[in-house]
Amino acid sequence: MLTNILIWVVVLLLTVAAGGLTWRAVRAQRRWVKIAGGIGAGLLTLLLAALTFFGGKGIQMAYFPGAPEPPRLVAEGTPEQIARGDYLVNLNCIGCHSAVGAEGMPTEEHPLNGGWNISQAEGFGFVGDLVAENLTPGGKLANYTDAEIFRVMRHRVTKEGHLSVFMSLLPVNEYSDDDVLSIIAYLRTLSPVEQSVVTGDKLSFLGGIMFGAGMFGTPAEGAPTVTAPPQGVTAEYGKYVATFAECRGCHGPNVTGAPASPAGPAVPNPRPLVGTLTFEQFQTMMQTGVKPDGNPFPDTMPWTIASRLTDDDLAALYAYLTTEP
Repeated sequence: MLTNILIWVVVLLLTVAAGGLTWRAVRAQRRWVKIAGGIGAGLLTLLLAALTFFGGKGIQMAYFPGAPEPPRLVAEGTPEQIARGDYLVNLNCIGCHSAVGAEGMPTEEHPLNGGWNISQAEGFGFVGDLVAENLTPGGKLANYTDAEIFRVMRHRVTKEGHLSVFMSLLPVNEYSDDDVLSIIAYLRTLSPVEQSVVTGDKLSFLGGIMFGAGMFGTPAEGAPTVTAPPQGVTAEYGKYVATFAECRGCHGPNVTGAPASPAGPAVPNPRPLVGTLTFEQFQTMMQTGVKPDGNPFPDTMPWTIASRLTDDDLAALYAYLTTEP
């Protein structure tokens, strides 16, 4: 944080200096100095001013997000809560926070000790390091209260008051209060596993500029309270399934596809394909990773996680994907 703030101060001073140079150029006696110097110094001033503005905005968003204080709550840890948390964590959290394999990617297996450097692995390491946290009691969460973990989920803000950058781009803030508490209850049951890699976010100044410019999207604010729709085979509940199963995190808020961004290539709209399938075909496809035409899903599609959905949740997801958004 301090390094980025110091860089921002330097860029601000350079902006002021470039502005002064522009002023001197336009007041010069010689016409060529007035024109060439004014244009050149003016363009430099505008560039530096943009870097100052967006860099400052990114720093503010990342380090001073202004999230509310943690609420007063504690996860009871009932068997029902733990079972629900087990289901949710092994659908969503395990995709990023699972143990890292030899190739440097998450294995989608326990332990959930994190360590995956998302930005480096996905080709946008220029924004800094975004390393998945250790979710076992062997990591930082051992020193978090239940309320502080709740705030991380709902407002994507750490105990130190900094934004969890990658999580801020995912719809985890839309999980219901009950489901967040279930996740917390389940995480408390895990055995502690240490992680030698430094976890958490270390945003570069360039990353701060891009974040401030909205190149990765704008983080949505978390509501004080969230209630899930009634469980059932409905499009309404199917949208909630698409939220906790992380479909919306990749395929866009309405699961209609997502354009290419600095964080990765475009993600296709699955609705046209799903709309041509019966539920039985959709179910088979999601549980085997093979499309009806015999072609497998690409490696970027985490179908093995999606295959863990219950039949009812899968039916609700199908209802949602076959309903006009």
